[in-house]
Amino acid sequence: MTLGPVGQRIARELNARRAPARLDVIDESYQHHGHSGSRPDGESHFRVRIAAEAFRGKSRVEQHRMVNA
Repeated sequence: MTLGPVGQRIARELNARRAPARLDVIDESYQHHGHSGSRPDGESHFRVRIAAEAFRGKSRVEQHRMVNA
């Protein structure tokens, strides 16, 4: 699946800030059609899988906050 502008921006920012060894940005907006926060044009819900040295020794909550930042 090709990412749209929002997904591309997420991938670009994470690559620049975290230098990941692995990064998957998956647009799951189609699974949330009609839910709160859903947008008619999509790109409202993403799953991110990331592995980076920056997360070593951090709790899951800390890692999550780092990604959201």
